[in-house]
Amino acid sequence: MDWKNLSKKKRTYFISVGVVIGILLWAFISAKIITHDFNRQQVSGKQDEQQAFVNGIILTETKNEEKYWEIYGENGKYNSVSGIAQLNNVLGNFYKENEVSMSLKSSKGTYDSKTRAITLYEDTFIVLKDGITLNADKLVYLDSKSPIIAQGHIKVRKNNQLLSTADKITISPGYDSFKIEGNTVSKVYEDKE
Repeated sequence: MDWKNLSKKKRTYFISVGVVIGILLWAFISAKIITHDFNRQQVSGKQDEQQAFVNGIILTETKNEEKYWEIYGENGKYNSVSGIAQLNNVLGNFYKENEVSMSLKSSKGTYDSKTRAITLYEDTFIVLKDGITLNADKLVYLDSKSPIIAQGHIKVRKNNQLLSTADKITISPGYDSFKIEGNTVSKVYEDKE
């Protein structure tokens, strides 16, 4: 096909088709550049991520007018995508039959709103209703039916009667018994009343 031998009408037709194809290619390439990574961002929700920095936050779990726990953080932040609240200087109470059965404090903690797990880190101090106190590096609460697990440099005390150290302690869901594990040393003293 010789361009010079084509009629003016056919040349105009080929030029028009070429221009239309060029515009379509330009549109597809531009669309690809503009929407690059758009679908992946929609799925991950990155553009919807919000973080809230809060002073004095109280979280609580209540069901059928029965309170299971409440924790207070002096300050912290909440990430809407991960659903995790990070708290500093945490105080809290855990309840059984609407009475405080366990109180705690810790310098750091997290609450996962998706799994409802509470994890406390660093300098965690726990007091059970019967006067037993515990110190631990980390405490994990999953739900009201699961045991609470505390780990790291465990120290258990009950007045002047009991002193135990261990690597791990498992507290029953009713907060009325516990099991100490790993490198355990216990000292029982006679009450001299």
